[in-house]
Amino acid sequence: METTRKHKVPEMEGRQARWYAKNRGTEAQLKQYRRQAAEVAAGLPAGAEILEVAPGPGFFAIELAKLGFRVTGLDISHTMVEIALEEAARAGKAVDFRQGDVTKTPFADESFDFVVCQAAFKNFRQPVTALNEMHRVLRPGGFAVIHDLNHQATGADIQREVDSMDVGLINGFTVRQTLGWLRRRAFTPAQFEELAAESAFGGCSVTQAGIGLEVRLTH
Repeated sequence: METTRKHKVPEMEGRQARWYAKNRGTEAQLKQYRRQAAEVAAGLPAGAEILEVAPGPGFFAIELAKLGFRVTGLDISHTMVEIALEEAARAGKAVDFRQGDVTKTPFADESFDFVVCQAAFKNFRQPVTALNEMHRVLRPGGFAVIHDLNHQATGADIQREVDSMDVGLINGFTVRQTLGWLRRRAFTPAQFEELAAESAFGGCSVTQAGIGLEVRLTH
């Protein structure tokens, strides 16, 4: 039986959620989302159905929708869902953002071709259950990608990441402190491999870049 992680991270609501969204919505960040969306699109069939787990303000999901994909987002935070819907309306894109829990998603089996989760997996208290749900809603031949902090990232790695965000001096300090705190919750590559092996996926591949990890899991 899976062990639930002891330390729960409070869901971002209200002013905290809007502060986060503002810092994720800089031009430098949006440019990164566009680049990542283009990279994802290169490996997916036209019209693929995508689920983003914990999309936050929804910027990445919206970029995927701009490329012609049918995109759904599921976030635990009510405020984040509100923000994401506002951003989607502003962009003129229909993205199905919903409030819900990744450990019991409101979707039928084999609903999606691709599942993505960015910068949130470390906060899940039942990571194997979350992986099992991702596997359940994927169609055979589909795959999931998780981008998250690397527990082994150094302080210098974090500083370079913050410098690239273009969030200003004061917000940069706050973001750097927050990333340092979140890194303590993050997984190492070996830990991700152990979690994936325990899940319905049975395994994964992990690559490292900067402060982050990319974990790929195939149905």
